[in-house]
Parts: sequence; C-alpha cells; structure tokens
Amino acid sequence: MDDAPHPAAEVLSYLAGEWTVRRELRDERNGHSGWFTGRARFEPGTDSGWLHVEEGTLEWGGARREAGRTLRLVPGADGSAEVTFTDGRHFHSLDLSSGHCTVSHQCGADLYEGDYTVVSPDEWRLRWAVHGPAKEQLLASVYRRSPAQGPPVS
Repeated sequence: MDDAPHPAAEVLSYLAGEWTVRRELRDERNGHSGWFTGRARFEPGTDSGWLHVEEGTLEWGGARREAGRTLRLVPGADGSAEVTFTDGRHFHSLDLSSGHCTVSHQCGADLYEGDYTVVSPDEWRLRWAVHGPAKEQLLASVYRRSPAQGPPVS
C-alpha cells in the first residue's frame, strides 16, 4: 500500500456524500479507551456552507449510547474550507490539496492538535491529540466512503 497522501484539490468535492467512521478514543491519564462507530455525511446546508453530520454509537467506560455531532464547512475560493461549529465559532481551516493538513484549536485551557490524511479517493484519516490541565486524550478516526457511492466528482 502506498503511504503517501493523495491530493484532494477541492475539499468539499472530495468529502461530499456518506462515509462510515470508526474512531478509537483513549484517555492517556486514566487509561480508559473506547470506540465510536457510525456514519458521517457531508452535504450542502441551508446557506452557503456545508454540513458535516456524524451519528453513531459511542462505547466508553462500560456504557454504550447514541452520539453525534454537527460541524459546518464554509468553502474557500482556493478549494479549501473553514470548519466552524454550528453556532459559527471558528474551529480550524482545512486544505487537503497536498493530501495532508495539520490543524490546531485552542478551547479554553485545552489544545486540540489535528492531523488529516487522505489515504485514497475512498478513505481518509483524522487524528486528534488533546492536551490540557484535565485532558490528555487521543482520538484516531478512519473514514471510508460508503460502498453505495462512487468515487468523488473531480
């Protein structure tokens, strides 16, 4: 398998559609670990932005529950996107034109450091390391294009 990132010149064209997602979660301070499994959709929103909607099951601390999140992606003129929370607060910029993007976000005393890698037209990975006074976490996600869909439109 080729380990080099695969360029995705247009972030939203690449991400458009439905993906399966599997995320490993680890708390480095207390040794707890868990999983999130579900689906992610990238679709046009009601305004000029796109929505990234995740829904699935979280297994953490011996409990299992439904979980999800929604982010907004605002397209940039150069094929990149600004990722925001649904209330409009900035999260980070995303440019996958090289197939790889490193991002960070300060949330209070916690620093989120993210690493996006496009593995192929049908797979990408996202790794977050979270550091703070009360947090030391690792979240590693693998997204695979849902089989019913074809490859992204270029």
